[in-house]
Amino acid sequence: MTKIVLVGANHAGTAAANTILDQYPGNELVIFDRNSNISYLGCGTALWIGGQIDSPDGLFYSSKEKLQAKKATVYMETEVTRIDFAARMVYGRAKDGKELTETYDKLILANGSLPIVPPIPGADLAGVQSVKLYQDAQKLNAVLDSPGVQAVAVIGAGYIGVELAEAIKRRGKKAVMFELFETCLSNYYDPWFTADMDKVLADNGVELHFGEKVLSLEGAQKVEAVVTDKGRCPVDGVIMSIGFRPNNSLGKDDLKLFANGAYQVNTRQETSLPGVYAIGDCATVLNNATEQPGYIALATNAVRSGIVAAHNACGTPLDSAGVQGSNGISIFGYNMVSTGLNLAAAAKAGYTPAYTEYEDLQKPAFMKDNHPVKLRIVYDSKTRRLLGAQMASWENMSMGIHMFSLAIAEKLTVDKLKLLDIFFLPHFNQPYNYITMAALGAK
Repeated sequence: MTKIVLVGANHAGTAAANTILDQYPGNELVIFDRNSNISYLGCGTALWIGGQIDSPDGLFYSSKEKLQAKKATVYMETEVTRIDFAARMVYGRAKDGKELTETYDKLILANGSLPIVPPIPGADLAGVQSVKLYQDAQKLNAVLDSPGVQAVAVIGAGYIGVELAEAIKRRGKKAVMFELFETCLSNYYDPWFTADMDKVLADNGVELHFGEKVLSLEGAQKVEAVVTDKGRCPVDGVIMSIGFRPNNSLGKDDLKLFANGAYQVNTRQETSLPGVYAIGDCATVLNNATEQPGYIALATNAVRSGIVAAHNACGTPLDSAGVQGSNGISIFGYNMVSTGLNLAAAAKAGYTPAYTEYEDLQKPAFMKDNHPVKLRIVYDSKTRRLLGAQMASWENMSMGIHMFSLAIAEKLTVDKLKLLDIFFLPHFNQPYNYITMAALGAK
């Protein structure tokens, strides 16, 4: 019997725990988690805050009780204070101050990530918060319930920031968004796409302050204004949504780290110490687009990494297939999906990228309820290997990005798509599909 200690039980940890408990029942599993709940789907926070779902109940898919029913030992609201890797010992402290120790044969770290809070004056004022945990969402929900709160600023125009701006607006409040770059979502999409989302946000009443650097937050005790290099904006609350950093507080001096501080792991999720695995937002992933280790904090990546680590910890060799960073967003009904690298990311990774694009109606023009779809395919101009794809439409064309994800993973060239067998039916698409047309346009 192998004794496995798992530190952290959100998406990556839950996936690892269920794999161990369901498929390797002969092993012993001990779980530490510092939170009071397990498996909160943070991607649903904006839906709850914005009133698009009735309650947060469906955002949980596991619990202490469910894991205990499968014979796991679960310590909730227990902080792991240190790990003695030489002695294979984990030390924890419960909420009531009780000290706990557990030995291990194999260790899985699922520490997750922490919100980035910039060192700007006023960041510690009341009314300034990040949104990651369920408790953060509860706090924001209560803030938006207050009639005295009329304007809320979101600092950072990445996925979470844009989603929260929409949610604030849906709650009938003024949403003000600040971003250092000149557009939203620039890490994932080229300007051809982000300009459309900027317009969607503005058309729906989100006040955009792009290309502005936040210098400070002002207020006596509670935040009252955001001050940038271009002016001062009165607000009643501020959400920091600049991004997340890997939580490497445990073992950062013992384990090899990636450039951003994430635990560096191999394709079996094993760290630089044998028998110690790292999964989810605290660990690296193999990026198939760059063919190098990278950091892509997504729930889907977390789940896959948890499954891979669990099998290896239990003695079944299993290598990760790598990831493409496939992602998507839907704001006020406008949908954008991407996978792999956009042009800027491809150039930064050392490629000489080229692209081909096409825009057309989703279905033949004679069909009703029909909208244009934009597609851009990014590829390496030297090898013609696919590096990324981006799509956008008022239509739900999201399933198309899965094909591009697989194509990147399989190292296909753009030429492989030129005469790809794509079915046609007027209910769904056009006989000259935009995927085909874009591929045929590749120089």
